[in-house]
Amino acid sequence: MNDAPATPVAPALTVLADEAAYAAAVQLAVDAAATYYGDGTSPLDDDAYDRLVRGIEAYEAGHPDQVLPGSPTGKVAGGAVTGDVPHTVPMLSLDNVFDPAGLERWAAGLERRLGREVTAWSVEPKLDGLAISVRYRRGRLVQLVTRGDGAAGEDVSHAIGTVVGLPGTLTEPVTVEIRGEVMMTAAQFADACAKRQAHDGTTFANPRSAAAGTLRAQDRPYACELTFFGYGALPLPPGDASDLADRLRTLPHSRIMDQVAAWGVQTTAATPVAGVVAATVPEVQARITEIAEARATLPFGIDGIVVKADLADDQARAGFGSRAPRWAIAYKLPAVEKITKLIAVEWNVGRTGIIAPRAELKPVEIDGSVITYATLHNAADITRRGLMLGDHVTVYKAGDIIPRVEAPVVHLRTGDEQPIAFPEVCPNCGAAIDTGQERWRCVRGRACRALASITYAAGRDQLDIETLATSRIQQLLDAGFITDFADLFTVTREQLLTLERMGATSADKLLAAVEAARSRSLSRVFCALGVRGTGRSMSRRIARRFGTMEAILAATAEDLRAVDGIGPEKAPVVVEELAELRPLIDKLVAAGVNMTEPGVVPATASGTADGAAAGPVAEPPLAGMSVVATGTMTGPLAELSRNQVNELIERAGGKASSSVSARTGLLVAGEKAGSKRAKADDLGVRIVTCEEFAALVADFR
Repeated sequence: MNDAPATPVAPALTVLADEAAYAAAVQLAVDAAATYYGDGTSPLDDDAYDRLVRGIEAYEAGHPDQVLPGSPTGKVAGGAVTGDVPHTVPMLSLDNVFDPAGLERWAAGLERRLGREVTAWSVEPKLDGLAISVRYRRGRLVQLVTRGDGAAGEDVSHAIGTVVGLPGTLTEPVTVEIRGEVMMTAAQFADACAKRQAHDGTTFANPRSAAAGTLRAQDRPYACELTFFGYGALPLPPGDASDLADRLRTLPHSRIMDQVAAWGVQTTAATPVAGVVAATVPEVQARITEIAEARATLPFGIDGIVVKADLADDQARAGFGSRAPRWAIAYKLPAVEKITKLIAVEWNVGRTGIIAPRAELKPVEIDGSVITYATLHNAADITRRGLMLGDHVTVYKAGDIIPRVEAPVVHLRTGDEQPIAFPEVCPNCGAAIDTGQERWRCVRGRACRALASITYAAGRDQLDIETLATSRIQQLLDAGFITDFADLFTVTREQLLTLERMGATSADKLLAAVEAARSRSLSRVFCALGVRGTGRSMSRRIARRFGTMEAILAATAEDLRAVDGIGPEKAPVVVEELAELRPLIDKLVAAGVNMTEPGVVPATASGTADGAAAGPVAEPPLAGMSVVATGTMTGPLAELSRNQVNELIERAGGKASSSVSARTGLLVAGEKAGSKRAKADDLGVRIVTCEEFAALVADFR
């Protein structure tokens, strides 16, 4: 019984009680989509996201006057991503169904729209990767572009040569665009993890995030292989074969895929889940069942099955909606579930004092990996689910990635199960627990996990205090010299010399690094605070909006909502966090730590300066310009990381981009600039050396 998979259930929708719940759901969906389409991670699994979006759609249908402009409904990728390279034809998403009844309803609706029966259905696996368009000119591979927001994507042509299944030259000299999915096979993922482990001691989280990161990476000292499977083709103007465009517009989809394979591009034709043509919906459902059963044995990930009207005339008559074609649907497979036993619950304290439970499970294999621990969210979640120690529980991989406990299997209870004991004091320090919200927190907040908090603040992307190792921070804490990272700025040389294994040279180096950190930009200081719901990019946006820490502290939740990415749910949390952090910020000010963002006029609480929008004193040199930095930085920029170069671009008024397009205003060419420089030359983009760029933005360094 323990090893039997739980019966998958089609997802219901998340019921939204009022306008506030709807607004919070929209923000959650947008944030989840942004991470999912950005680095492959997400706070929500696929089923939870689908339920959430369906709930949003249902609420909007009943309250059309309350629809928010940022709603993910009706948008490709939930409106979460954009790009610089326009698509010749929009790359749309697919609508979803979750069970045979949903498939039948969709098929019947399509046939009603056509006014006739569909006699040929294409049935293919829905590959779990990243959609890209691949452009060939006269048979030669010239460009790779991500889907982006459907209208335009990101140029990732630097990945050419690392993707299995994409030949550099087709078997015919045609000008064509192949669309498909880039992913990592299980073997490629294992190899990528081994390379990353050897490089920095870490591994990738999962194949999808590894593929997303690898496709965009340009500066890694190691190369990881990717795999491509094509799922469509369309003419890429101007075409060289006069009849190619007509053929691609009139051939059935299945015949187009045969042509794509004949050109030498990899499709699923040689896999156990090859695309087939079915004559009826029952035949479609039979093939769906076959693909779903093969899922666990495949060397690559799938998360569903794509069903399309195969004939070109049916597709043309059905047309397109705003975000998806009407002639295709994704039949989503549920997350893989199994039944195992809940052995214990651990209570861990995070960097900000949040107390989070984690389930210890009887080891169970799910989708090729052995699961021993799983997420439980919080105490209220445990209560809602009615979990007990010793319960048999359904466990699934959210988005096929993060193990989570779904629910107890009540009919398997024996009577020996015991209630889960909730902590009465902080498990880390023994202080009281603030239970006023669902996410319990130690009343000492960050002070409870001072080591983690200070280590984070001193990190490279925050204050970047070189030579300050975690072990040294622990020494300073144990000696009573510091209680938070603000105290680092008041530690004396005499105090440092009393520490074990701390000589005069090491003490002087550390003091110099701390002194350098005193003048970091406001965005880095704000990031070091570790405000919940913010990170490196958000900290830069907040700093650019308000200009000074004083203006940020005076901002209301409504003021903060003017910052891109801060919605109605996140804004009050930031205000609350800043109020809590006020003593720490005051200590930083007293220690002489910089509290202004270079090149920005100090703003009022409403985000304005002297009645005008906050912004540079004079128009900065890169105002409104898309800037790409490529190659190895030299001269005055040699010591800057790529992230620091991007920060410099933004401080000087520009937008840092990773790809060259017709909209690129400037390319900073370091050593071995390569293909990006060549493309910039072709497009007539202005190119400068590192030294020229450094002089251009000297006032913003």
